[in-house]
Amino acid sequence: MKEPLTSIVGPHDHYVFEQLVASVAVLDEQLRITYANAAFCEMFETGSPKLREVPLAQFGKAGALLSPIAQRASVQRTAVAARGERLINAKGHAFNADVTASVIDSGVLLEIHRVAADASAAPPSRLSESLRGFAHEVKNPLAGIRGAAQLLRRRLADPELNHLADMIIGEADRLAGLADRLLHGGRKPHLTNINLHEVTERARAVIGSEADAGLKLERDYDPSLPGLRGDADRLLQLLLNLMRNALQAGSSRVCVRTRAAHNVLIGDKPARLAARLDVIDDGGGVPDAVRESLFLPLVSGRADGTGLGLALAQEIAREHGGAISHDGGPGHTVFSLLLPLGGEHD
Repeated sequence: MKEPLTSIVGPHDHYVFEQLVASVAVLDEQLRITYANAAFCEMFETGSPKLREVPLAQFGKAGALLSPIAQRASVQRTAVAARGERLINAKGHAFNADVTASVIDSGVLLEIHRVAADASAAPPSRLSESLRGFAHEVKNPLAGIRGAAQLLRRRLADPELNHLADMIIGEADRLAGLADRLLHGGRKPHLTNINLHEVTERARAVIGSEADAGLKLERDYDPSLPGLRGDADRLLQLLLNLMRNALQAGSSRVCVRTRAAHNVLIGDKPARLAARLDVIDDGGGVPDAVRESLFLPLVSGRADGTGLGLALAQEIAREHGGAISHDGGPGHTVFSLLLPLGGEHD
């Protein structure tokens, strides 16, 4: 006889599930709800104690749609996904959601992500659609990493080690937010007034903690560069992707340079004033075979590359009205980001 699900999904798993933005419920072999996280209870506007031992098929109007999905996963012993399901919560409020049912030992894990119902909303980009599965897979490990870093933070007395733990927590939160945006494509960036140099310093700190001690991280900033409107977290992700790309090319020196650029073309649009940020490295350069397609999803110049980092960086640049280009060759490669200043192109 198989071990009961309640002993397989223990308190630590519940702690991890509670950190997720996604709505999660655990079902036993009879597809009865044995656990639901706070996001699930909030989505369906019901209390967790009321859900325990409730058969999914009897879970209000939503159960009629969710139960067959969970049943298929249980019978086929594989993950089953359904997109754009129309669900109704306990108070009669309807919403659209993506549903995934996955087999976990003797039960089923049900995960639900609300999606925009507005048909006029921007559709998921080509890249975001490619990354949906990836984003789904990384959210749970990120929650575990964050929880472990929090535990370490409480036990460490060394301020420097505390700072590193805080950096892990901050990066886990940022990546969880990124994964959530990829799962729910079409959302606009959250624009605020930012200092580009503050973002680059955050990127340098993260890369400095990842790279070998021999890496030379240099900066060459234009102190007169004005502030701009941008999403600091997304621009940080862009810079990290460019700098990690330099590390993966075998660089021993990476320099981040900023300048003001006047009367330039960003894509096919002219801009009177733009911020130019260059990431310069002395690595192996971009192979000729991928130079023209380097920013497309799943294109990589490395045998073990995913082809996602630069494509995502270009997507983030375009969200800000900007663009990334590259130049140079082995020993001197430059990836350049142009962002319009003043909010709009001319």
